[in-house]
Amino acid sequence: MQRSSSLSRRTFIRTATAIAGTWSVGLVFGSAAAEAPPAPARRNVYPIGLELYSVRNELTRDLPKTLSEVAAIGYKVVEFYAPYFKWTAGYAKDVRSQMDDLGLRCYSTHNGLESFTPGEKIAHAIELNQILGVQYVILASAHSTGLDGWKSICGKLSAAVDELRPHALSAGYHNHGDEWATLDNGQRIMQVIATNTPREFVLQLDVGTCVAAGADPVAWVKANPGRIKSMHLKDWAPGKREDEKGYRVLFGEGITPWKELVAAGKAEGGTELFLIEQEGSRFPEFETAKRCLANWKEMFEKT
Repeated sequence: MQRSSSLSRRTFIRTATAIAGTWSVGLVFGSAAAEAPPAPARRNVYPIGLELYSVRNELTRDLPKTLSEVAAIGYKVVEFYAPYFKWTAGYAKDVRSQMDDLGLRCYSTHNGLESFTPGEKIAHAIELNQILGVQYVILASAHSTGLDGWKSICGKLSAAVDELRPHALSAGYHNHGDEWATLDNGQRIMQVIATNTPREFVLQLDVGTCVAAGADPVAWVKANPGRIKSMHLKDWAPGKREDEKGYRVLFGEGITPWKELVAAGKAEGGTELFLIEQEGSRFPEFETAKRCLANWKEMFEKT
């Protein structure tokens, strides 16, 4: 999510309490994973999915209707974002039942730090994610300063990995643009996260923010084999928001080298989940989701 936007995920996560009703590209990474073994064989590459933040206003108004519409558009996979944590187990079961009826699956969720906090909070996150059929519990964002601050966050996330593992769940982190900044030790924050978390820890790549920060997403994937289990397929183009540039472009309209990136994700990154994500566009939310899916199919599924 773009941090400067008034509707950025970070702003939304801090303020939301419930769901109502129910790169110049080309920089090469010296990687913490440079000595990593070859990427493990992928278990699966799931059908194209939608990060539901893309339809956040519709979802807040009517979650069941939104899921029905997303399925009707043609998506088979969805990713819930942080307000789902406010659900009861009973409500999560109702959502899962509807998803089953619609043929939708949820393999990952976006979360605040509460989902990784020992005790009742992580237990609640485990319960909800198991009900939904999730595999990857992703931290949507974090705030820290300096090398020691980020190492401290990594320590908490690494501890969560151990707590989630017995429940067949994995932890991960979703980057924003700031994580491509360089610390005083010369490392990018994302490199610090990769270095100080277990190899099973998922580095969910938000492509648009990576590109906008001037980093090379293909190089990042290749530098971290097997760890890019999930990608947010958000595009970016230089220009002003009022001119429908930046993150306002649809998937496939920006400067991202999508074919090279998706190929690297499948061959080396271990990518299983490709999720369309949109900050907003010149079209309404459902129309945006529909057009992005059509662009994906034109690029990758046309025979």
